[in-house]
Amino acid sequence: MSDGAILTINAGSSSIKFSIYTPGDEPAERLRGEVEDIGDEDARLIIESGPGKGTDTGIGKADHTAALGAILRHAGDGLGGAPVAGVGHRVVHGGIDFAAPVRLDEETIDRLEALEPLAPLHQPHNLAAVRAAHEAFPNAIQIACFDTAFHRAHPWVNDTFALPREWYERGVRRYGFHGLSYEYVSGEIARLEPELRHGRVVIAHLGNGASMCAVRDGKSVASTMGFTALDGLPMGTRCGQLDPGVLLYMMDHEKMSPAEIADLLYKKSGLKGLSGMTNDMRELEASESPEAAEAIEYFVFRIRRELGALTAVLGGLDALVFTGGIGEHSAHIRREVCKGMEWLGIAIDEDKNAENALDLATGATRVMVVKTDEERVIARAVNAALKA
Repeated sequence: MSDGAILTINAGSSSIKFSIYTPGDEPAERLRGEVEDIGDEDARLIIESGPGKGTDTGIGKADHTAALGAILRHAGDGLGGAPVAGVGHRVVHGGIDFAAPVRLDEETIDRLEALEPLAPLHQPHNLAAVRAAHEAFPNAIQIACFDTAFHRAHPWVNDTFALPREWYERGVRRYGFHGLSYEYVSGEIARLEPELRHGRVVIAHLGNGASMCAVRDGKSVASTMGFTALDGLPMGTRCGQLDPGVLLYMMDHEKMSPAEIADLLYKKSGLKGLSGMTNDMRELEASESPEAAEAIEYFVFRIRRELGALTAVLGGLDALVFTGGIGEHSAHIRREVCKGMEWLGIAIDEDKNAENALDLATGATRVMVVKTDEERVIARAVNAALKA
């Protein structure tokens, strides 16, 4: 085991989260932080060094490269003089071949770059972080952890599209995403509520990116996301489920280019497009705009619809678990999702819901709020590599 530290980097479309851990039987977190609002005029670097302790620093307008530079300049404060022995990266898409954490080298990075068209909002930023970390910490091992890996054991019927079979063999299949979050939350469910270890659970990861996953025996059996991170639920700026005929119409009759359509679907749709305002659920909930209310209503409608579908896949429901930024903090969204769901055994205590409590249920089906920790999943993978 190395005496150095573990650095995790989780680069998303508008933020970069990072953490520093001490290796051990279970990695011990020493510091974590995040650069928020990347691409805006007032991006901020927030560093948490303990309960109620930390700093909040404005770094001006920053793209992902500048944000990474700010993190690397400030991360040394949490290292305590220890060298970085391993760096773990969230990589959104692992394609067909990568179903477990992998040590990164140039050949592997090149293979992951080929998957960028499947996750254009994330994969380029994930790999930019890899290259920046290679340069900053040339002697550290670099480990990639994949958001698609948790879903790679899907049954074939939940993995395929009704296209000629050759397309499945060419990699056009339902990959699913948010796998690091689902892996952590599934582990926490088993730890906190052992009777649910082998249960039928739907986990709703609700945030700027949003999806839901049907889990049985701690393993993913179906996900609302598919070939790319566009499918399923509406998200902050992504459309979610869409009739493919709409795309044909856009191309044939509106003469939109692939780039224009991609920009529309990834960056101008979802809550932002429906409301005409913002992708921030907190702002939408505070607004008196009817368009904001309708955007929330559609978001809730799609969650409820997918909950029914995933329950059917599982053959019943033992627990509904909320996680992600919205899932963990929006009592309103949880209340609206659960309203009228007594037919599924779902009923919640409003006081506990307002407190974001772990256990909200008053009905037969468990309803829980579990804070996700994707960085810890990454740290565990690096920790295991350092032990090897």
